[in-house]
Amino acid sequence: MLQTPVPLVPFLIDGEWLRPTHLATSPVYNPSTGEVIAAVPLAGAADADAAVRAAQAAFPGWAETPVIDRARIMFRYRSLVEEHFDEIARIISREHGKTYAESRGDLFRGLEVIEYSCGAPTLVMGDAIGNIARGVDCETLRYPLGVCVGITPFNFPAMIPLWMFPLALVTGNTFVLKPSERVPLTAVRLAELLVEAGLPKGVFNVIHGGKPSVDALLTHPLVKAVSFVGSTPIARYIHLTASSHGKRVQANGGARNYVVVMPDSDVAKTVEGVMNAAFGCAGERCMAGSSVVTVGNRAKHLMGELAAAARSLKVGRTDTEAQPDMGALITGAHRDRVLGLIESGVSSGATLMVDGRSIKVPDAPGGFFLGATVVEDVQPEMALAQEEVFGPVLNVIHTSDLEAAIAQANQSAYGNGASIFTSSGKAAREFKHRVNAGMIGVNIGVPASLAMFPFSGWNDSFFGDLHIQGREAVWFYTKQKVTTTRWIAEGVGDVWRK
Repeated sequence: MLQTPVPLVPFLIDGEWLRPTHLATSPVYNPSTGEVIAAVPLAGAADADAAVRAAQAAFPGWAETPVIDRARIMFRYRSLVEEHFDEIARIISREHGKTYAESRGDLFRGLEVIEYSCGAPTLVMGDAIGNIARGVDCETLRYPLGVCVGITPFNFPAMIPLWMFPLALVTGNTFVLKPSERVPLTAVRLAELLVEAGLPKGVFNVIHGGKPSVDALLTHPLVKAVSFVGSTPIARYIHLTASSHGKRVQANGGARNYVVVMPDSDVAKTVEGVMNAAFGCAGERCMAGSSVVTVGNRAKHLMGELAAAARSLKVGRTDTEAQPDMGALITGAHRDRVLGLIESGVSSGATLMVDGRSIKVPDAPGGFFLGATVVEDVQPEMALAQEEVFGPVLNVIHTSDLEAAIAQANQSAYGNGASIFTSSGKAAREFKHRVNAGMIGVNIGVPASLAMFPFSGWNDSFFGDLHIQGREAVWFYTKQKVTTTRWIAEGVGDVWRK
């Protein structure tokens, strides 16, 4: 039951905004201050069922809506998101803790997917060959699946939901979004604008909650596909559970992304790229470059510059006009987990070059802050090197040559991204072809793909066959029908004979 005077975050089911006061709630924090700013109701199986059934009821009419009309709604949605861009970005900063500039980037990358989805008439085009045999024509058409589900994490409140539902909707599916209960306010605002854009009731639904609501969606007989982004253990569970119940699944997990620095790299540009990769969004992203691998004599030139840059980062609250370089972590419990990983590395023999553990923000003593931290001499067997830290911690590993650096990167069970900083085309080409990751950066610290390309994680960073974003996402949300036609007439053969 709701016990606090803060606002109750609503569900959207069948076009109605519902505030179920009978459900248990979870607090939504402002990470900059530690204050509770909202309470999110935790849906159970009955709420999940209501949302899925509303989506199922809306599916036949929406699937028959001409694709051009579906795209027009998405064009209107794009305009509304642009109109309210600054407002949404400030909601992200307030409930997530990332800086205003990072919040704008979060939303902008999602907006790019909306723009891509506006091309739905082209994206869902089939193929055809006339006279594939004498008097025989063959064509393919793409059809929507039905009710699709999106389960999203806290770290990108706008971008990751927008990776999913715009393409699902324009391809003719209906949708149930279950955003992270830590950042529900951004998802609700995005949903309000989608309704304002003219989407029919029931086509898009939003519920909140934890494992009971997720399990109900994963096993619901009317759900046809599930998209997920989160940690690797949960991604594996989502994939196993949903696929065993006959659903298509794309489940994106965690990562440890390596940044290899060659002796011939540009120091200033390398430091700039590494700083963004390691400490952007306070390290709370699956594309964070959390491990730097130096090659040869680059270490002595690089480490002083990196340490100085990390110490200079201003950490502070992001819910005011004056903006820091880095904001808070999502919760106090998450900050404590990251602190524990740092302490385990130091106790195991790693060298703490820059210690962000004692950071103080005078005007926000209750905020969940952790300063930029650089740890050198990290060994592969340490928890700090094995686990996804998801915080502002940069591990530094020294190697003798590119061969050893690639081997170091390839020992990871993950495979989202890997980058190399170099002036050598030969080294870049060898790295690109041999490193075991799905997204590669050359002189780019965060090689995350744009909307028209797949977010192509490998290994334990992805479970499924078709990735989020790009044409693969269109294939994921549609099924293909092949029609072969022959109209019988004198002198016309068939497909099996000349």
